Amino acid sequence: MIIIDAHSHLWLKQDTVWNGKKISPLPNGRSMFLGEEVQMCPPFMIDGKNSAEVFLSNMDYAQVAAAVVTQEFIDGVQNDYYKTVNERFGDRLFCCGMPNFMERPSDFAADAITLMDEGFKAIAIPGHRIYLDGKRMPINGEQFMTMFKAMEKRGAVLSLCLEDSEQVAEFREVVQECPELKVAIGHFGMPTEPSWYDQVKLALNKNVMVESGGITWLYNSEFYPFPTAVKKIKEAADLVGMDKLMWGSDYPRTITAITYKMSYDFVLKTTEMSESGKKAFLGENAQRFYGFGELQIPKRVKNMSE
Repeated sequence: MIIIDAHSHLWLKQDTVWNGKKISPLPNGRSMFLGEEVQMCPPFMIDGKNSAEVFLSNMDYAQVAAAVVTQEFIDGVQNDYYKTVNERFGDRLFCCGMPNFMERPSDFAADAITLMDEGFKAIAIPGHRIYLDGKRMPINGEQFMTMFKAMEKRGAVLSLCLEDSEQVAEFREVVQECPELKVAIGHFGMPTEPSWYDQVKLALNKNVMVESGGITWLYNSEFYPFPTAVKKIKEAADLVGMDKLMWGSDYPRTITAITYKMSYDFVLKTTEMSESGKKAFLGENAQRFYGFGELQIPKRVKNMSE
């Protein structure tokens, strides 16, 4: 089946500041993250680069046909690199632009419009990170609404992560004001948090989808085959329909604990979902929503250990 990853990340250098705290690369895939040394990437990424070429190699090995590459403030704004990735690998990698909301709080909508003029077909908002001077920016504020209306007019996709029920309520107003805006809610609406049902139910709106980027991280403690994650996928399908759900990996952070293939293999192997549901969740929905063209399934190559 065609498999598409609806939530991944790339960067050439992860060197930035979020909410006054430093994020910077360390050797062997590690980072200094908000005052703590963490294994940010797999240890074979020894130079601090999380490149498209390495990702495509992982995709080929795992037989993933295409991927959506979103952005996060903790990785630094990567627009220049993503432009290059779109130019070189746009048949398989769909990269989102990201305005610098915190550095340009009074005119970031203009930045978003410029990014779309430069060819970006999607804009990312890490809503759980949009803090200015320690206070979260309202996602239904004037600049955001200007940006959303411009995106709606152009048919651009919004890749969005939300933090809590208050922010969900703000975004519900956005959806009412911009009903044609195409939206992908990230991190599966955070199923470990109280706001989960509110986030998933946003997909009852005709142009809103939910993608599962990071769900293996949320249930890392129970590990493969992530039975609670499967349960939550089924529960979300009961709420909004399987046609509103998409698989995402949150590569590369999640593959410090598991392989890239394991980030979807638990869905492929479960007996709790139908074959048609698996096909929709793992690829068909994302292919339709993001407008991917004809895709090829990467050839499987036998492992040396087999």
